[in-house]
Amino acid sequence: MAVIRLAHAVLAAGPSLRRSGLALVLGVAIAACSPVIRNHGYVPAEDELAQVVVGTDTRETVGQKIGRPSTSGLLNDEGWYYVQSRYRHIGPRQPKEIERQVLAITFNEAGVVENIGRFGLEDGKVVEISRRVTETNVKGLNLIQQLLGNIGQFNPGMLQE
Repeated sequence: MAVIRLAHAVLAAGPSLRRSGLALVLGVAIAACSPVIRNHGYVPAEDELAQVVVGTDTRETVGQKIGRPSTSGLLNDEGWYYVQSRYRHIGPRQPKEIERQVLAITFNEAGVVENIGRFGLEDGKVVEISRRVTETNVKGLNLIQQLLGNIGQFNPGMLQE
């Protein structure tokens, strides 16, 4: 919207300013549509992960070597999950996830590293954890019918307890 206002102001200017002003407006419009890349989360690099030894390291030593994750197992504390995502924003469109890495470190009952797995966006699936749908109890009534339907149904005795 601001680009359109700027274009109108440039066109209203004198002929000498129009050419350079239109070039400026075109440059601003192109820059507004250039993609913006944003990174979220943290996954340790391969050289940091090489310090973790399966079958030897514990939760404490893993936390010291590569840091504690922001996410761990929800139902039990058998795993640590490091998640990193990369999103691309283009203009007013909704951001699109273009890359995702998940590093899963699982521990046995004694707290020793049992497995290290790395997953990408192609491995992931959208899983619906919970779905709550509220059914409407208004059947075939428009707003006016809903508002006028309560007239005359007021009982002052309902206010007293």
